[in-house]
Amino acid sequence: MDVQRAQEIIESPKMINVLYEETPIYIQHVDEDASTARVFPVDEPQNERNVPLDSLREA
Repeated sequence: MDVQRAQEIIESPKMINVLYEETPIYIQHVDEDASTARVFPVDEPQNERNVPLDSLREA
């Protein structure tokens, strides 16, 4: 996923399904310089982590 699309998903008023390693996730923040996103699994909000943007895909 590219930086622009990840940012659009964050700003969207509706929930857009995104997967990280086949797990549905929520994107909290995008770091354009590092090409990473701060994410957490939809059902585990306490399990935050930074992941490469290119590992994310829309479901």
